[in-house]
Amino acid sequence: MSVTLEDIVSLAKRRGFIYQGSEIYGGLAGTYDYGPLGAVLKRNIVNAWLKYFVDSWDDMYQIDTAILMNPKVWQASGHVDTFHDPLIEDVKTKKRYRLDHLLEDAGVKNTASMSLEQMIDTIKQKGIKSPEGNDLGNPAKFNLLFKTSIGSVEDETSTVYLRGETAQGMFVNFKNIVDSFYPDLPFGIAQVGRNFRNEISPRDFIFRVREFEIMEFEYFVHPDDWEKNFEKWRLDMHKWFELIGLPKEKIKEVEVPKEDRAHYSKRTIDFHFEFPHGFDEIAGLAYRTDFDLSQHQKFSGKNLEYRPKDGSDPFIPHVIEPTFGL
Repeated sequence: MSVTLEDIVSLAKRRGFIYQGSEIYGGLAGTYDYGPLGAVLKRNIVNAWLKYFVDSWDDMYQIDTAILMNPKVWQASGHVDTFHDPLIEDVKTKKRYRLDHLLEDAGVKNTASMSLEQMIDTIKQKGIKSPEGNDLGNPAKFNLLFKTSIGSVEDETSTVYLRGETAQGMFVNFKNIVDSFYPDLPFGIAQVGRNFRNEISPRDFIFRVREFEIMEFEYFVHPDDWEKNFEKWRLDMHKWFELIGLPKEKIKEVEVPKEDRAHYSKRTIDFHFEFPHGFDEIAGLAYRTDFDLSQHQKFSGKNLEYRPKDGSDPFIPHVIEPTFGL
């Protein structure tokens, strides 16, 4: 007997794992609340992750950074200018959808590598309609950062963003960790935290939502050592999957091609698990080079170079980033 996603959603609610957010008011798309058993399960996963990756390592430093950050952080990281999804509107109902999702639902492959113009051409060639069967309007790019204001006056100077990833909180604290502890390379900064992305069309239960938690490291290495550290983390991630009971045969690695990788990545592997709705990403491993620290050094004016204890020339470390969905 096959298990469907609907079966899992129903069981999760009945047993007190996950509820629809704001359910008595009709819910809010892309939001879910964890019930008593769901909260315990999450806590157990986090504790096991911290014990395995942080407490047992001498070179790992856990931090807990603010959700609201100086908006210049997101300008430096590229999120303000590049953190977009393609948006398209049903001309009749005015409902908005992610253009790449409509293409994927119609059987189109490799949408991540398609430009907006290529997506538009494909929509026209295949005569793709909205889920309601209506014509679609002109697409546009939609920024995924949640924007809000601080203070009593709403203007451009009060704009801040809910963080779109935990990574930037670790990058901007790199200098603090080095100044406080002066660790040898390689070393890592770890964080478990909540992230926010203004998804156009949340779907697949808790797999694509607007508010979610991840467990993540930024592992700082010498530029010459990135490949061996990348491989070490790849193997350690598989050991973690085995530790928490994920069957090996249900996990596959996906080497992300250059055209599909994030702007900061020189190599990325996605780890996919076979769910009832198909294979979906549960973790990722990225080589972010020195992109983030270099950007923050440029935008902040602060020196973020690492000075080796042997007196050799300072340099900006490169970063290996293992990320785990929670």
